[in-house]
Amino acid sequence: MIGVLSVDDRPLLREGIAALVNAESDMKLIGEASNGQEAIAKFRLHRPDVTLMDLQMPALSGIEAIVGIRSEFPNARIIVLTTYTGDVQVLRALKAGARGYILKAHVRRELLDTIRAVHAGHKRIPPEVSAELAEHAEEDELTLREIDVLRLIAAGNANKEIAGQLAIAEETVKSHVTRILAKLGANDRTHAVTRALKRGIIEL
Repeated sequence: MIGVLSVDDRPLLREGIAALVNAESDMKLIGEASNGQEAIAKFRLHRPDVTLMDLQMPALSGIEAIVGIRSEFPNARIIVLTTYTGDVQVLRALKAGARGYILKAHVRRELLDTIRAVHAGHKRIPPEVSAELAEHAEEDELTLREIDVLRLIAAGNANKEIAGQLAIAEETVKSHVTRILAKLGANDRTHAVTRALKRGIIEL
């Protein structure tokens, strides 16, 4: 019997997952959590075989919860359930130790097979997510400073305001913006923000 822990801040989604899982003869929902902190506590309590983890949650994000769980339980098998196809979010989850990735729109179709595959020791990433990863594999990653600049651009700040907030010269901001546009293949600042949001580099 595969013991499953479901972590999501939306009760309706957890109810749907519970119904799918408990209808199977080889798996059972043994715990639920609504945020990352609860997820770590429930994992310690129930020691599930497979954990289903949302990324966007209050208190502690899914990525932080994955890191927290795997620091105590290195063999934890975690599947991310998310609305994001963005390659940066996927990479963060995989680097944190996730072994599967399911888009919430495909839960009914893919959840049960993915639970069984991950429980058996395999990794499962949907084709459209793999394609997104491959598309950007050769690109230079944005530095942390460039991400800071991009977040401030997304918030509607001009170069001068960004310089003031980051305590750097306006010319330095312009250099960062030039590199951001080049790395993201963007035509202008708005295009850069749109691409960064789609890929999960920044969030609004």
